[in-house]
Amino acid sequence: MLDRAHALILCIFLLVCAYTVRVQHYRHTQTKKLNSETTVNTQDALNHKFFGQALCGALLITSSLAISQAIAQDYPSKPVTLVVSYPPGGSNDLTARAIAPALGEALGATIVIENKPGAAGMISGTYVSRAAPDGYMILLGSLSPIIVSPQAAKNPPFNTPVDFRAINRVGSTPLGIAMGPTLPNVKTIADLIAVSKTRDVTLSSAGTGGVSHLTIELLQAASKGRLVHVPYKGAGPAVTDTVAGHVDGIVMDISPLMPMMADGRLKGIAVTSAERMSFVPDLAPVGEYLPGFSAVNWLGLFVPVKTPEPIVAKINTAIIKTIARSDVRTKLEAAGIMPSSMENPAAFQAYVNAEYTRWGKILQDAKIEKQD
Repeated sequence: MLDRAHALILCIFLLVCAYTVRVQHYRHTQTKKLNSETTVNTQDALNHKFFGQALCGALLITSSLAISQAIAQDYPSKPVTLVVSYPPGGSNDLTARAIAPALGEALGATIVIENKPGAAGMISGTYVSRAAPDGYMILLGSLSPIIVSPQAAKNPPFNTPVDFRAINRVGSTPLGIAMGPTLPNVKTIADLIAVSKTRDVTLSSAGTGGVSHLTIELLQAASKGRLVHVPYKGAGPAVTDTVAGHVDGIVMDISPLMPMMADGRLKGIAVTSAERMSFVPDLAPVGEYLPGFSAVNWLGLFVPVKTPEPIVAKINTAIIKTIARSDVRTKLEAAGIMPSSMENPAAFQAYVNAEYTRWGKILQDAKIEKQD
């Protein structure tokens, strides 16, 4: 049985065929008249031609709108894939698993989570940007892989403002600043900056050019302290060396730091947001000591840029309903994510574009060499 979209396409095809036959018949008649008459009514012929062009244009516009609406009415008719930029266990993956059941319920489809790590998170972005723009492939994007990584690469595989439609934000999370055993007297961000005025303080991150690295650069510029960035190949080695005392502290997403702060392996001293977070109320924001300082990671949904507007609207309605659910909010907060959606896709798109510009300038100012 034909679905609505295919039925509309068939009807439009038949209309165009009928019109084509009519045009061919008209041309044949005119040719016969030219052979038998000495005068041709040129104005009538032109009028018929212009009428035909206008009809074709109207058919194309109407068919595009009708097909788009029909596809949206049928969407989703099969499982939807939610693509995650990192392996299982991290904050992005935890967020995907927190929202997937409720999002699927709101959309009326099964949500299948697919982890596509690699290339500083850009493999997932490349995968989704080149997918069919039909709403069945959604990217759970975040600040580092979709804003920072493409601008830190020599040959980025996609341009976020050009290749994606932003749907809505899911939530945000600050980075945490935690200390190892080497500086036992550093208990606050004020202590850290005071010590950094007298000696080098080493802070580890999961690698060069990521949000953690750039946050360290921002902190150094704002505090005028001697903060030394020590990049590692991944969060695991960075955490291990910080706990062992090979570096003084670490800056990374708060969620994986929370268990180690709870059991005493690391000592949390601050979050990089402008205000306190309800899930770590004892950690003061850097902004309380350095007014205006904010470096917050966020997560949101993206689809290929040519995805029809009705489908974008449908996914947006579903994610807003999802984020409003108390059970989903509880899961997100447990993972260190503060749930927050925006008014509509246009507002989120404007936010994403502004973030793209802001972090691009931070990369430039930090004079970070672009990565292969």
